Amino acid sequence: MVQTPTLLETIALTLPRAIALRITPEQFETLAHHNRDLRLERTHTGALIVNPPTGWESGKRNSRLTGQLDRYDEANPNLGEAFDSSTGFTLPNGAIRSPDASWVSQERWDALTSEQKRTFANICPDFVVELRSQSDTLKSLQEKMLEYIENGAKLGWLLDPFNKRVEISRPNQKVEILDNPAQLSGEDVLPGFVLNLNRIWGN
Repeated sequence: MVQTPTLLETIALTLPRAIALRITPEQFETLAHHNRDLRLERTHTGALIVNPPTGWESGKRNSRLTGQLDRYDEANPNLGEAFDSSTGFTLPNGAIRSPDASWVSQERWDALTSEQKRTFANICPDFVVELRSQSDTLKSLQEKMLEYIENGAKLGWLLDPFNKRVEISRPNQKVEILDNPAQLSGEDVLPGFVLNLNRIWGN
């Protein structure tokens, strides 16, 4: 007699911040594959981070952010590759992170092997953006930005729409803080790129 497999019931698990689930990179890849609607990250110590879906305001801001970066990428197709918030990168320290927007120079991207590009590319983007949402603490985003810089990012923007403040991170430099700027320059990392912050702030 052949028995029909019983379907397992899916239940929600609330995981307090005080409890950390640690997984290997291989386990993370499997988990991400089966949970495509979730934004998952892995710290360099192997702790799993589950980021909740954003609200409509953060979603709109992120769309305006990635839209501007995508238009720059389309106008400069040979300079590099732009990515949105669904893209994960394996940093040199072993963490798997998903910036809200990012960009990798063409030279560095082309230097990766097909294996290194598979699933979560083994590279830290040259340029990263973190856009604060209601569920984000400023401290956690600042720590994340520092991690990007320590792992090879050349320019990082932490956008805080609630205070209309920007923190700009660069290697071997003190974090620069700007209050209510109207635009940001990609400097020599993304030459010619200018982000219109009025679109992000909602002005």
